[in-house]
Amino acid sequence: MKKPVKILLVTLFIILVITLCVVSYLYFTGKMVNKEISQNILDSNNTQNKIETDAIFTIENYPKVDASLATQPLTNAFIKNFTNQDIDISKLNYTNTHPGYVKLINGEVDLLVVTEPSEEELALAKEKNVELEVIPVVKEGFVFYVNGENSVNNLSLEQIQKIYTGEITNWSQVGGENLEIKAFQRPENSGSQTGMLSLVMKGLKLATPPKENLIQSMSEIINLVSDYDNGKNAIGYSYYYYAKTMYAGIDEKVANGIKLLSVNGIKPNNENIRSGEYPLNTAYYIVINKNEPKESNVRKLVEAMLSARGQAVAESVGYVGVK
Repeated sequence: MKKPVKILLVTLFIILVITLCVVSYLYFTGKMVNKEISQNILDSNNTQNKIETDAIFTIENYPKVDASLATQPLTNAFIKNFTNQDIDISKLNYTNTHPGYVKLINGEVDLLVVTEPSEEELALAKEKNVELEVIPVVKEGFVFYVNGENSVNNLSLEQIQKIYTGEITNWSQVGGENLEIKAFQRPENSGSQTGMLSLVMKGLKLATPPKENLIQSMSEIINLVSDYDNGKNAIGYSYYYYAKTMYAGIDEKVANGIKLLSVNGIKPNNENIRSGEYPLNTAYYIVINKNEPKESNVRKLVEAMLSARGQAVAESVGYVGVK
C-alpha cells in the first residue's frame, strides 16, 4: 500500500472514531439532561400533589379576611386549600390596604394580609385602643422599574433616594440618556407608598410630585412606564410579586414593556429575595388584633398560614415563603 493512501485511511479512521465519540457523548448527555429536566418537572408536580387538602375550615367558620391587591391571589389560595372548596372571589369583598386596616381596627374584619401599617394606620389603631399584631407570612422585594428601552439597568440605593428627593433629575446623571427623569409616586397610605417611605427614603423627604406624577394605582404606573412614547424617561415602584408575576396575568404585553432595575448591583428575583441578598427585602404580613383569643379560629388560621402546608400553598401560587 502506498504511503499517501495509508495516511489517508488512518486519518479517516481517526475522524470516524472522534465523530462516534462526539455523537455518543451528545446522545448520552442529552439523555441525562432530559432525564434531569423530566425529574425536575416530576418533583415539582409531586410537590404540588403533596400539599394537603383536607378541610381545616368551612366557608361558614372561615374568619373574615381582607387583603391588598398584591396579596389577593395568596388569600384566595389559602381559602381554597383550607376549606377544600371552590370559592366565588367576587363575594370576598376585598377593599385593599388602607381600607382594610380601617376595617380591622374597627372590628369589621378579623385578619388582613397586607404590607406593613403606615404611621397614620398605627395612629388610628392607638386612637381606637387597638394593638396590631403584625406577622410576616411571605417574603417580598420592593422594586423599581423603567421602560424596557431605558439603557439604565442598575441604580444604587443612594441614587434612588436622590432621584426621589429631587437632587438627580436627568438619566444622564446615572449613566443613561440625556432625558429628564419622570419619577412617579403613589398616594399616601397606599401599600407601595408606605414601603417607599420605610424601606427606601428612611426619613428623607420625598420631593412633591407634579399632579400628573402622582398615580392612584400600581397598574396605572406600569401602563405609563411601559408606554414607549410617554414612559421612556419614567421610573416607578411596586412590589416584586405584583410587577413580575401578578401583572403579567393582567396584561402580559404591558408587563413585558418594563424592566426591573437591580439595586446596588443585586437583581430582584426569587432567589435573592429568599436569601435576603436583595437590599430592599420586605414581606407581606398577617395583621390581626393582638387581643385575639388564643383558641379562636383567627389564631387557627394564622397557624395554618405559617405551617409547612400554608407555606407550600404560598409557594404554589408564586410567592416566596418565609420558612
